[in-house]
Amino acid sequence: MNQALIFLLNTFLGLFSLALLTRFYLQAVRAPARNPLSQFLAALTDFIVRPTRRVVPGLWGYDLSTLLLAWLTELLLAGAVHALSGRSFGPAVGSVAVGLMLFAALNLVKLFIYILMVAVFAQAILSFVAPRGPATAVLAALTRPFLGLFQRRIPPVGGVDLSPLFVLVICQVLLIWPVPALEQALKPML
Repeated sequence: MNQALIFLLNTFLGLFSLALLTRFYLQAVRAPARNPLSQFLAALTDFIVRPTRRVVPGLWGYDLSTLLLAWLTELLLAGAVHALSGRSFGPAVGSVAVGLMLFAALNLVKLFIYILMVAVFAQAILSFVAPRGPATAVLAALTRPFLGLFQRRIPPVGGVDLSPLFVLVICQVLLIWPVPALEQALKPML
């Protein structure tokens, strides 16, 4: 029974956290607000983001309330999975709480890397299939900060921009080495 509950929590809280983080990222890169993805995410998350904005102000144009809610969702998920897995908080409740907070932050970083990878991959595919499609402006806004780093330094080869390849490789390397190493470092705290 606990495994089914953990699966449901991972699914629903994970997707909600993904929605909040994507909403934050779209706002941070100033993606066009009049697109179906932004409108869907706003409709899905407004019930909790709007009241939180009254309490948590933005900073330098960034919507910190949405980012905080994404982290709190990941924290709730990590705590629930921790409890449902049969692990107790015990006398080291402070250490476990700090470990769960750091684990939730690390999960947000991992989720962000996946969002970036999907956006880069989708933009690369759409640039060949439908370069003037409705998703082009949103994907360009999401990927521009990262692709631009390589586009300025590496010229196109035979008219093909290789910057998506470099971004995808770096994202994959991050998911292979430092992220799992940090997860392993946090395990003793949990």
